[in-house]
Amino acid sequence: MSGEEEPIELKFRVYDGTDIGHNHYAASTTIATFKEMLVAEWPRDKEVIPKVANDMKLIYAGKVLENNNTLAESRIVFGELPPGGVTIIHVVVQPSVSKEMPKKNMCPCTCTIM
Repeated sequence: MSGEEEPIELKFRVYDGTDIGHNHYAASTTIATFKEMLVAEWPRDKEVIPKVANDMKLIYAGKVLENNNTLAESRIVFGELPPGGVTIIHVVVQPSVSKEMPKKNMCPCTCTIM
C-alpha cells in the first residue's frame, strides 16, 4: 500500500429523489463533516431545508451513519462498483423541534372526571 487513500465517489440523495454533493471524498472524512457540507450546499428551492447538521440523518444500506465515524469506519462500499457506478447515501431531514414551544391545553376549560 502506498499510504495514500483512494477518493470515494458519492452522491447524497434527498427526499424528492434529487442528488446533491456529487463529488469524490476521502475515506477519512467524517459523517459530521458531510452534514455540515450538505447544510451549506442545500438547494434553497426545496420545501424542507435543514438549518443545522443535526436536522439530518445520513443513511447507507439501511443504517443511520454516526456523526463521529468516517466513511471507512461506516463501511461504505467502494472500489467494487461497476465502471461509472456511484455510491449513494440517502439524506433524511428531520428538523429539530424547539424545546421552548408552549404546551397547548386540549381543553380550554377545567374538567372533572367523576
